[in-house]
Amino acid sequence: MPSTQWPPAWPSAMHTLVFLSTRQVLQCQPAACQALPLLPRELFPLLFKVAFMDKKTVVLRELVHTWPFPLLSFQQLLQECAHCSRALLQERPSTESMQAVILGLTARLHAPETEAGTQPLCRKHALRVLDMTGLLDDGVEQDPGTMSMWDCTAAVARTCIAQQQGGAGEPGLAPVPVEVRVDLRVNRASYAFLREALRSSVGSPLRLCCRDLRAEDLPMRNTVALLQLLDAGCLRRVDLRFNNLGLRGLSVIIPHVARFQHLASLRLHYVHGDSRQPSVDGEDNFRYFLAQMGRFTRLRELSMGSSLLSGRLDQLLSTLQSPLESLELAFCALLPEDLRFLARSPHAVHLKKLDLSGNDLSGSQLEPFQGLLQAAAATLLHLELTECQLADTQLLATLPVLTRCTSLRYLGLYGNPLSMAGLKELLRDSAVQAELRTVVHPFPVDCYEGLPWPPPASVLLEASINEEKFARVEAELHQLLLASGRAHVLWTTDIYGRLAADYFSL
Repeated sequence: MPSTQWPPAWPSAMHTLVFLSTRQVLQCQPAACQALPLLPRELFPLLFKVAFMDKKTVVLRELVHTWPFPLLSFQQLLQECAHCSRALLQERPSTESMQAVILGLTARLHAPETEAGTQPLCRKHALRVLDMTGLLDDGVEQDPGTMSMWDCTAAVARTCIAQQQGGAGEPGLAPVPVEVRVDLRVNRASYAFLREALRSSVGSPLRLCCRDLRAEDLPMRNTVALLQLLDAGCLRRVDLRFNNLGLRGLSVIIPHVARFQHLASLRLHYVHGDSRQPSVDGEDNFRYFLAQMGRFTRLRELSMGSSLLSGRLDQLLSTLQSPLESLELAFCALLPEDLRFLARSPHAVHLKKLDLSGNDLSGSQLEPFQGLLQAAAATLLHLELTECQLADTQLLATLPVLTRCTSLRYLGLYGNPLSMAGLKELLRDSAVQAELRTVVHPFPVDCYEGLPWPPPASVLLEASINEEKFARVEAELHQLLLASGRAHVLWTTDIYGRLAADYFSL
């Protein structure tokens, strides 16, 4: 099935004269390395970005080896800056550049303290923190020249293990400890390797500090063992996927998660199992889970995707100590009373991101859903309603309250049975939403042949469309955007384009 977007994305990068001069300086890497001690420290951030971008690995390694500041942060150095509009954090990192950074760090730990800088460095000027968090984690594209988050995790883990096994520094000279902040991804295949790396970093000059942890398809005991090795002061997010824990398994894991008092994001998926067959044990596990959820004091995002929460949302959300700003309840079989509770709860007026995908909003849920939108209108930035059985009638009835969400930036409607007429009405009415930048819309039902009515979501996702009809549809939508002065707004059917914002980027 084709996917298109308007307006088309064109790569662009504006460069200043300082940037172009820096790029020229790095053309001859041996000469550039020799010149580093003569250059002012203020140039090092731009030198790093250019070297990382252009894969000047010799220079990049030397920059890390001689870094003159306490902090080297990817999020600060690889973002759009005054000299270059290219945001490298929105691209998967080059394998060569990442390896060069790691080699530079290793060289620094093994060098005498007086050599680990452009000039002899006292400890207060030494590199203390290498922050490698914030790298793109798309999980889709495969490119041998770039590193996925799995690759980055493995590379950092290998460095920690090698550091512990090989030691560091000259005899009698203890290396200055460096904290390496990373986002870690782990599954069954990489678990033992990562566990060894975390153990190796304890008491090592190279201390591994996890900011965001994502564990996929990991047995309960391994998940617990991994959580016990993480620094309670560093962890910001725990994301457990495809683990099929059930309430019993979750009741074992949740107290180990609850010890992370700085945790801001908790993402749990497929929490059901014993909740489908209520029992004394199942109810006890659920009550214990709720009690542990009440221990979080800084939680701002909760995702419970594909968990059976029918009629239980009030119990879950009432235990939380502070209001949520991001709530994902995709495919949770929500009932009207769940939506009514959420609309009246303290969470509604703080929500920036809301995902109700896969919940049928076409019947008795529609009115309470509209009430929820009304309650969240002042703060909502991101609304995901994929596969919610919203046809033209429901959409048109919801538009008056939807358009009151004046800060909305993203609207996801893929997989809903909307016609071209319904999409055009949405496009016209959304003109009042000045902050809206992205609309992920379905292929209009007009473009399918012989659809049953109402069409199941599976049919909309799998059936073939008339590409000629859809070409006319997208051209008309594009013209309407141009005519209303909104060519900057992206209307697309691409659900895999990394358009959905992460909570922490809102």
